[in-house]
Amino acid sequence: MKKLKLFSYSFLLIAMLMMACHEKRNELVDSWKITAVEAKTTLSDSVKNEILTKGTLTFTKDGHVNGFLESEINDGTYALTKKGKNLVIKDENGTPFSFESDISDDEVILVSDKMKLTLTKK
Repeated sequence: MKKLKLFSYSFLLIAMLMMACHEKRNELVDSWKITAVEAKTTLSDSVKNEILTKGTLTFTKDGHVNGFLESEINDGTYALTKKGKNLVIKDENGTPFSFESDISDDEVILVSDKMKLTLTKK
């Protein structure tokens, strides 16, 4: 009987965690434009301007992402962890870009070691 209760509680906890991450994923699914770049390390004006000019990301429900971050991303993937507070984007070569994320209906803030990016819906 104890094992059944433990299994039931574990299943309920896992289901709640999956739903929380799924809700954040649903908020992220859309096309976004990078509207602000705050450098945390040395970042040339030309690189910053390129990110602001070309910077877009489109997230799909099936976990794919396309756009321009620091370089072109074609057929990349993404994953949300830590209840949607961490976003990892991998380009087509598998190079990971890890960010702390704050996702709302109309704005996404991504913070890495190098920079803080603000994205708004297109």
